[in-house]
Amino acid sequence: MTPGEQTNHPAIRIVIAEDQALVRRGAAILLSMEPDMEVVGQARNGVEAVELAQLLHPDVILMDLHMPLKGGVAATREITQALPKTQILVLTTLNDDETVFEAVRAGAQAYLLKDADEDELLETIRALRRGESRLTPQIARKVIDQFRRLAPMPQTETVGDDVSNRVSCEERSSTPRGAINAEPLSDKEEKILQLISEGMTNRQIATTLFLAEGTVKNYVSRIMEKLHANTRTELALRSKRQSRPE
Repeated sequence: MTPGEQTNHPAIRIVIAEDQALVRRGAAILLSMEPDMEVVGQARNGVEAVELAQLLHPDVILMDLHMPLKGGVAATREITQALPKTQILVLTTLNDDETVFEAVRAGAQAYLLKDADEDELLETIRALRRGESRLTPQIARKVIDQFRRLAPMPQTETVGDDVSNRVSCEERSSTPRGAINAEPLSDKEEKILQLISEGMTNRQIATTLFLAEGTVKNYVSRIMEKLHANTRTELALRSKRQSRPE
């Protein structure tokens, strides 16, 4: 980011939610040295993270997943539901794959390992400001694997047959809720999903496809409905999973 770009935008307001004081203070010192970033609060647990988010309305929250009183997943879910403009950047040790996957479902937009270098952390925060989502390769692989395990089985029933249209108890127990009624995407929706997976914002997609930004937003909402996804990150992961060779 150039000095000119830094002066054209207000500083990115950041809250750090981390129960380890050394890690929390170290991150605060690092971020405070950046002219386009401002640490406005520090939380020692998930309860404080939610309270500070509601009080300060930060742009970005650095969220540890394993914290006392309230975990990072629960805190992320509460914050993203109440403050959709606040972006969550999860910092994790990757010890618990299921917790990382649940953080995706909760609405987090970026994921880094705690051993990430300083430049990667700073660039990820700035990417969130630009409306992008970021995943480290290790986390992306594990979350994609989770989606693969939850993928619905191919439907072979004939539409006109009342008996074959009924889903057996075994299929219901092994298929995620909502997956049975999943609708296929149109060619335009497939293209937009691909661009989302490449990290494009709605505005960039609109420019690429010569559409109005409002039209792109409507497409994205419809794609999320069809794929039963809660966030753009989920859409990106589903796209990568579908395009990955078996």
